[in-house]
Amino acid sequence: MERFCDELRCEREQRNVSIETICAATKVSLRYLQALESGNYDELPGGVFRKGILRSYLRVLELDEDSWMSRFEASLRERGLASEATDWSEFAENVHRNRVANQPQQRTRWFGVAGMFALLALFAWLVWAFVLHKRLDNYRVISASIVQHIAPSSTPSR
Repeated sequence: MERFCDELRCEREQRNVSIETICAATKVSLRYLQALESGNYDELPGGVFRKGILRSYLRVLELDEDSWMSRFEASLRERGLASEATDWSEFAENVHRNRVANQPQQRTRWFGVAGMFALLALFAWLVWAFVLHKRLDNYRVISASIVQHIAPSSTPSR
């Protein structure tokens, strides 16, 4: 029995389709397509992505996806590569590890944001206290002096 990857390459060659044509049509990297045709499945991305690359390849060649996908899965099992269920559980564990590892960083980030708001509030108070408040005091002094100049002249003499 011929290997899956050899059968796949033979189907492509029988249809006179270059691997570069498949690469352009699927937007899949040439190195992944070459790994697929050479049987180096461990060089392919895992799980869903690996199957997606093969499905795109099969669509370009207009091959029956169901039969080829089942043969591909059988080939993966022969080589002892992880099944999709293992890939998903591994993916979920990695997500959990990353979230747990990033929690302390997220807490310190919020302390930084709170500190920035405190600095902004302090800056706003300083601007009010030393700039705006002094202007108001100056206006009060000026208005008081105007009132003093007006007040003596406006008082009736007895």
